[in-house]
Amino acid sequence: MLVDEDLAIMACPESRGALEFRGERRGGALTRGRLRCQSSRTQWCVEGGLARLYREARVTGSDEMMRKLYDRTHAMHDFGVRYFLPLWGGGTERQIRDGYMPRLELETLAPPPSGRPLRILEVGIGTGANLPLIYRRLPPGVPVELWGLDLSLEMLRDAQRRIRHMDYRSTDGSHIRLMLGDAHTLPFADSVFDRVFHVGGIAGFNDPRAALSEMARVARPGTPIVVVDEALDPDRPSNAYHRAMFKMLTSFASDPHVPREHIPYDASITFDEQLTRFYYCLVFTMP
Repeated sequence: MLVDEDLAIMACPESRGALEFRGERRGGALTRGRLRCQSSRTQWCVEGGLARLYREARVTGSDEMMRKLYDRTHAMHDFGVRYFLPLWGGGTERQIRDGYMPRLELETLAPPPSGRPLRILEVGIGTGANLPLIYRRLPPGVPVELWGLDLSLEMLRDAQRRIRHMDYRSTDGSHIRLMLGDAHTLPFADSVFDRVFHVGGIAGFNDPRAALSEMARVARPGTPIVVVDEALDPDRPSNAYHRAMFKMLTSFASDPHVPREHIPYDASITFDEQLTRFYYCLVFTMP
């Protein structure tokens, strides 16, 4: 759940103005009320400890379709990734996660001289399957906040349940922040995250260029920005079965591919490889 101190790095997703909270608190957490933009006076709802920082009217096209799909199938999501993906020929869950987790370079994180906590943002956190993997790789003694944003309420509720059962350094979940938000308009100030990543959905975004630009905006200079999604490996032979399974898996996307053309013009690509037959990993940094 959010606390008052978190508002220092957050911003109105429309005007980028500072936010203030008016409502109920429990144990220091913002549980129910409104986040109000101090410049535009726009208000955003907080219910059940989850801030809703997006415009419903702007969730259209493939974004709306994907949210409905995830809301309806959330209970089967992790099962499908674990068991169906290998059956289809897309690689195992472990292959994929072991392929991109090192690209976050979590082991190199060190406490900033200012004493502030390090911050990691996952855009499209889903059920929170990456959270335990992140904690396993963090160096000991480094204060870290994990932030997760998603458009699917049901997926975030699954992430909340995962957090309650996780064995990690902060058993009350105080180091993890979840919120409902739109990847195209991230509700954060500029250059506030030490790591930013997204797994498994950008091919279905209405505007991948805008989403990648937002990830770059909120990342600190030099931060690895890791993007993982579906693309059929052009260098690996694929038979009719593989092509059919890939088409079914990516039915929500008109042209699933590595979005090199959509990253900011001044970005530097530091890693660009296929992890499995169906999944790539692209890493870029901003100057």
